[in-house]
Amino acid sequence: MAVWEYTVTPLPPHNPKQILDHWGALGWELVQVVPNNEGGFVAYLKREKSE
Repeated sequence: MAVWEYTVTPLPPHNPKQILDHWGALGWELVQVVPNNEGGFVAYLKREKSE
């Protein structure tokens, strides 16, 4: 059975692609993006946990 780890990161409106590309290169998969109270977004990501 897979075991997952999760992270949450802010996505400012001026460079979300750069931030998501960075996390993707580290093996993180985007799960969801939701707006925050400051005009940007928050990204929820997951990846399979290494044993």
